Amino acid sequence: MVLQSLTKEQLSELLETLSGYRGRATELITVYVPAGYDPNAVQRQLEAEVSTAKNIKSTSTRKNVTESLEKIIRTLKEYMTTPPRGMALFAGNVSENESQTDIQLWEIEPPEEVRIRLYRCDKEFVLEPLQSMLEVSEIYALLVMDRKEATIGQLVGKRIEMLQNMSSGVPSKVRAGGQSSQRFHRITEGLTKDFYKRIADEMKSLFYEEPKLKGILIGGPIPTKDEFVDGAYLPTILQDKIIGVKDQGDTSESGLKELVELSQDVLANQEIIHEKKLLEKFFDNLGAKPETTPYHYEDVKKALQFGAVDLLIFSKDYDKDKAKELKEIAANMGTTVETVSRETPEGEQFWSVGGIGAIQRFKF
Repeated sequence: MVLQSLTKEQLSELLETLSGYRGRATELITVYVPAGYDPNAVQRQLEAEVSTAKNIKSTSTRKNVTESLEKIIRTLKEYMTTPPRGMALFAGNVSENESQTDIQLWEIEPPEEVRIRLYRCDKEFVLEPLQSMLEVSEIYALLVMDRKEATIGQLVGKRIEMLQNMSSGVPSKVRAGGQSSQRFHRITEGLTKDFYKRIADEMKSLFYEEPKLKGILIGGPIPTKDEFVDGAYLPTILQDKIIGVKDQGDTSESGLKELVELSQDVLANQEIIHEKKLLEKFFDNLGAKPETTPYHYEDVKKALQFGAVDLLIFSKDYDKDKAKELKEIAANMGTTVETVSRETPEGEQFWSVGGIGAIQRFKF
């Protein structure tokens, strides 16, 4: 099989296919090769695994594992270097008939960079690293802070990543030196403001030019987080992206997880807002320009084939086979594809008119 460089839509379809396979034993092979890694090193590792596979007691399992490994090894021999974004290879017996063998190989370059090196032989293909790539169209900046410590992270899909941990150096109390309480208060307040500025500078460095940034969540005790937010230490472009401020005590790395858990209502609302705006755009266009807003399968398909569709929208409950067919056409035409739920009045209304719709670039 020739290497496939996949878009996110194509990857989604492939994952749906791969997730449906189950081995009768641990005979499905998954290999991830990160960008820049020597494919020859992976090849040598798998050749060693072929020798190990000779110890498998079951004749059929031993045969299937060996043949799958050899398919991947032959593929790796074709590469002097890995593709720019790395690669993922899957091989195994996918026959539904126990008396027959059907060893298939999938060889892909994902739409985003592979960051892990992995070999696994199991009853299922390991798909989580690729599934996470479908969740990173947007990120949320995370900040948990008090006067002593701040931890900055980001929520990428469902994955929480810690990016920076900072300490303030602000003393907790006067120990010696005869300082007056007023003077000590002035010093600590000055150090605290300096710490807030350092936090803001770090947030700016990490997120100011991040095109995927959708919102900022901030957590911490009262009144620290409120002083930071109300003091407008962040640049305006970031200040305007604050969508949630939560009361919490943990400002360490584990506090990032707590912040996300406390913000589930905010995050869910953001997705609903996105869907509502999307469907409002569709229905507004349908009312003003019905000739460029098809919502029947055949009409949408014709517009797609003509390259006229700018935005294609599906309901999550829309027919999967038809959706798959239209997504494949859209991927070749530079069409943006969105999927919406039925959890809003707009989503239910969209479903009632067929669960599919498009906004065209031009009339044809």
